[in-house]
Amino acid sequence: MLKQLILENWKSFRYAELPLDPLTVVIGTNASGKSNMIEALEFLQRIGRGENIETALAGDKTLTSIRGGVEWAALKPETKFTLNVLVNGKYAKADYLYTITVETKPHTLLLDESLILIKHSLNNEEPYQEKLFQTDNPSFHTPSITVNFYDTSIIKSQEFRRNRSILSQLIGLSMKMVEAINVVSQSLENIFILDSIPSKIQDYSPLSDRLESDGSNIAGVLAALTEERKNEVELTLSHYIKYLPERDIQKVWAEPVGRLNTDAMLYCEEEWKPGEIRLIDAKIMSDGTLSFLAILTALLTQPEGSQLVIEEIDNRLHPSRAELLVRILREIGSKRKIDILLTTHNPALLDALGPEIVPFVVVAHRDSETGESKLTLLEDIDNFSKLFASYSLGDMTTKGAIERSLSHNE
Repeated sequence: MLKQLILENWKSFRYAELPLDPLTVVIGTNASGKSNMIEALEFLQRIGRGENIETALAGDKTLTSIRGGVEWAALKPETKFTLNVLVNGKYAKADYLYTITVETKPHTLLLDESLILIKHSLNNEEPYQEKLFQTDNPSFHTPSITVNFYDTSIIKSQEFRRNRSILSQLIGLSMKMVEAINVVSQSLENIFILDSIPSKIQDYSPLSDRLESDGSNIAGVLAALTEERKNEVELTLSHYIKYLPERDIQKVWAEPVGRLNTDAMLYCEEEWKPGEIRLIDAKIMSDGTLSFLAILTALLTQPEGSQLVIEEIDNRLHPSRAELLVRILREIGSKRKIDILLTTHNPALLDALGPEIVPFVVVAHRDSETGESKLTLLEDIDNFSKLFASYSLGDMTTKGAIERSLSHNE
C-alpha cells in the first residue's frame, strides 16, 4: 500500500509531499492543485499497468487523456517531471521507494527510474537504503536505456525500451527483486480513481471483472461475481443504501439481461409508500443514489490493499448524509484494508469526520508569490491550535480561516 507521494515539477507543483494514510482528506479552494495531485496517481497507475508513457499522459482511442496531456505535464518552463512513491513492504520495517523521471520535450520518454529498499531499524536509527535497480546515465533521445541491477554481489546491466516504465518490463529476476517488483507494481496497479458519471451508470453494461473509473459498469461487475460473493456484496449495498433516500430502498441487485446474458442492469426495490414496494431500474434512479452506489461498489469490489481516490466525494449527496458516508468509508475501508484519499469542499462532511481526522487533513494551496501549488498538513499551519479552538473543521473552510492563515505564513 502507498505511504507517500512526492511531486517534483509536476503540473502546478514545484515540490510537494503527500502523506497517505488509511483515510487522507485533501481540502483547498478551486484551482489549488487537488486535481493535479490526483492525476499524478493516475499516471502512476497507468504506467504500473504497462501503458506507454506518452499514452499514459496523452491518452489514445481507449484511454482518456490526463488533463493537458503531455504539454502541461511538467511545470512550465520545465521539460521534465519526477514522481516518487513510498510503498509498504511485504514485511514490517521495510519499504520501497520508487522514482520515475519523464522528459516531455522535445520527446516524451523515460529519463531516469530507480527502486530502493528502505530497511528501518528496531531502535529508530537512520534507515538503511539498498538500491535494487537504477538507470545508468542515459544517452538522451535513444530508443533504449541501460539499467543496472544491484540485487546480487555483481552489478548486472541490461537494455530496456524507454517508452515504458522499467518496472513494467522486468521479468526473470532473482527472488528478492521479484518480490520488490510485485509489491510496487501491485500497489500502483491497485490505485483506483473513481469519478462516477450517473448518466452512464443508468445504461446496460457488459459483464466485467473490473470496475470502470466512471462507474458505468457497476451492474456488469456485480452480475459477474460468483454467486456467494454477489450475495455478500449486494447484501452490504442494500444495508447501507436504505439510509440514503427519503423513501426506503429495500434491496439493490444486478442481474444479466438479454438472450446471451452478456449484459446486466442494476435494480432496486423501493417502498413508495407504506406497504407498497416498487421495482425500479437504474434508468430512473437519482444521480445521488447512483453516485452513492458507485462509492460503495468500489469499496466492496476493489482488491484488498487498494488505494481508492475519490475527488469531490460528496458531489450530488445531500449534506445530511455526510455522517452516513463517513461511517461507510471507515467501516468498509478498515474491514477490507482499502486506503482512501478524498477531496471535499463540504463543511458538513468535514465536521462529520470529527477532530480525530485532523492529523490526516492536507491543505492544497497556491504560493502567493510564485503561483505554484503546495501541500501543507493542516496541523503544520503556524496558528492551527488557535484556529481549532475557534472553529470547527467545516467552519475553517467556509469562513476562509485556513487561507488567511496560510497567506500570513508566507
